[in-house]
Amino acid sequence: MAAAASAKKAADILILDLGELIGITDFFVICSARNERQLRTVAEEIAFRVKEDHGRSPTRREGAPETGWIILDYGIVVVHAFTEEQRRFYDLERLWGDAPRLEVAGLVSSAAQGDTGRRTP
Repeated sequence: MAAAASAKKAADILILDLGELIGITDFFVICSARNERQLRTVAEEIAFRVKEDHGRSPTRREGAPETGWIILDYGIVVVHAFTEEQRRFYDLERLWGDAPRLEVAGLVSSAAQGDTGRRTP
């Protein structure tokens, strides 16, 4: 998911490990787009790659490029794709500040705070 977002030039890609904090999902993948057009492209690429590589579609999709926020819910992973303005406004990183962050360096993610033993989205 992070690689698909990166392929469409999404910015500030971040993965939060929520597994120990909430029971509804294990990871948030958060990324930013410069504008509505790029936001649509990023969300479409993520959905396409997950379907192509894993045969899965989101169980739920919310938002639209016009709102500046698109959510793709895959159960254990929820993708939040924002325009830069909406990402600053909602500031999920601050809201979930206790969650370990998984770094995304290029296309490789590694646990920033210890090894969780789980695959990185």
